[in-house]
Amino acid sequence: MHELLVIGIGAGDPDHVTVQAIKAMNRADVFFVIGKGAEKQELVDLRTRILAEHVTGDHRIVEITDPPRDRTPSDYEGVVDDWHERRAAVFEEQFAQADGVGAILVWGDPSLYDSTLRIVERVLARGVVRFDYSVIPGITSVQTLAAQHRIVLNRIGEPVHVTTGRRLAADPDVTDDTVVMLDAHTTFTQVPGDDVDIWWGAYLGTADETLVAGNLRAVEEDIVRTRAELRERHGWIMDTYLLRRTR
Repeated sequence: MHELLVIGIGAGDPDHVTVQAIKAMNRADVFFVIGKGAEKQELVDLRTRILAEHVTGDHRIVEITDPPRDRTPSDYEGVVDDWHERRAAVFEEQFAQADGVGAILVWGDPSLYDSTLRIVERVLARGVVRFDYSVIPGITSVQTLAAQHRIVLNRIGEPVHVTTGRRLAADPDVTDDTVVMLDAHTTFTQVPGDDVDIWWGAYLGTADETLVAGNLRAVEEDIVRTRAELRERHGWIMDTYLLRRTR
């Protein structure tokens, strides 16, 4: 493999794939698809459907089993660093067996809360395989959330804070408009005050997309219940939300 394409494919809708991404996918000889177990097989299936819709030439699909990691560690950064190293070793093995141009399809955009680029750099730093790589941007769940709710993320001339559920739990008193990703514990319920609005979305860009919006105190129980029902039904969930304190 002499070249790797890291391609953002959007939040799940095949129409999110950009013209640049389609051109890149049609240059690839082999696609590396990261599997996350039977629970998240739908994510692999969505990638396969995107390839079937947009790729016209011959290609191979290599599924890489994602190494497991502790989801509730006491040493978060240490556990993630170890996981990245084990991921790099698996990627390196598969890259070494590939010829031509390889590609990895990344949900959303590779630059936002995704580890693929860090893993690729680790593989190169190990020095066993050598290749050039390019990054093709994609539509994120943050953009999709805003579009589906028909809102602007920022107020005029003001910042937007993008963070994680873990960080929100450490400091739940939001001041700036705050977009929260990777929240496994409905941390919005910890945000104080009756003057906060929420725009929430799950499975954004897919046929299972679910949206809830309103005053946080008025809709939080509905979101908690809906989220639990969806996770039980699908075995996994990805959701994103915007918090905004009213004035």
